[in-house]
Amino acid sequence: MRGTTKRRVGSTKDEYAIRLENVCKAYTVGIPALDDVSLHVKKGEFVFIVGDSGSGKSTLIKLLLRELVPTSGKIYVNGMDLVRMKRHNIPKFRRRLGVVFQDFRLLKDRNVYENVAFAQRIIQMPNREIRKNVPAILSVVGLAGKYKAKPKQLSGGEQQRVALARALINKPDLLLCDEPTGNLDPKNSWDIMNLLDKINSNGTTVLVVTHNREIVNAMQKRVITMKKGIVVSDEEEGEYIDED
Repeated sequence: MRGTTKRRVGSTKDEYAIRLENVCKAYTVGIPALDDVSLHVKKGEFVFIVGDSGSGKSTLIKLLLRELVPTSGKIYVNGMDLVRMKRHNIPKFRRRLGVVFQDFRLLKDRNVYENVAFAQRIIQMPNREIRKNVPAILSVVGLAGKYKAKPKQLSGGEQQRVALARALINKPDLLLCDEPTGNLDPKNSWDIMNLLDKINSNGTTVLVVTHNREIVNAMQKRVITMKKGIVVSDEEEGEYIDED
C-alpha cells in the first residue's frame, strides 16, 4: 500500500486534475461518510475507485461534481476550488466535466442525435458546429448509423455509448464514470471500458467507480480502495482487493 500524498511529494499543483486534502463529509453528526481523505489524481491518469457499499464512493463522486461540499478539508478539480466556489459558477465548472452514470440518464423523447446535441446546446455551440461535432463523436463510440434511433430502440450497451458520447462532446478535461458497466452484460461492459481506455490514451483524465472485479483486475490501472470512508489502499497497476 502506498499513500497518495507520500508518492507525489515534490509535484506541482498544476499536474493534478483532482486534489483532495484532508476531506471529511458527515451527513449525521459523528458519522463520517468520508473521514480525512487525501488523494491526488494527475492529469491524464486512469483511476479506478473501488469498495463495498457504504465505503464513501458515491459521496466522493458527489463532492467532485460539487453536488455536495465537504464538512471540512479542501477539494480542487481542474484547478478550481470547489469549497469556495460560488453557486453561480457551478454550471460553468461542470461544463469542463464529462459524467457517465449507471442508468444512462438519456432523454427518452429525443433521438440519439438530439441527446448528444443537447450537451452542446447548453454551452450555446453554434448549430453548424453541432452538425459537425455530433456525427464525429457518434462515430468514435461506434454509433454513426444510429443517430435517428430513440433510446428505447437501443440495447443497454448502445444507450451507454450514447451517454458516453454526450459526456465527451464538449471535450472535457476530466471524465467521471459512476458504475458505467453496472447495467451491462460482460461483452458490452468490455466495449465501454475499451472506449474509456482509448479516450484516456488521447489525454483525458478518467476516474471510474466500479464493482466490476474482473475489469479492474484485467486492466491493471491505478486502483484506490475505500472502506468506511477512508482510503485503505492506493496501488499503481492494482487489483480489486477485499479488505477485512
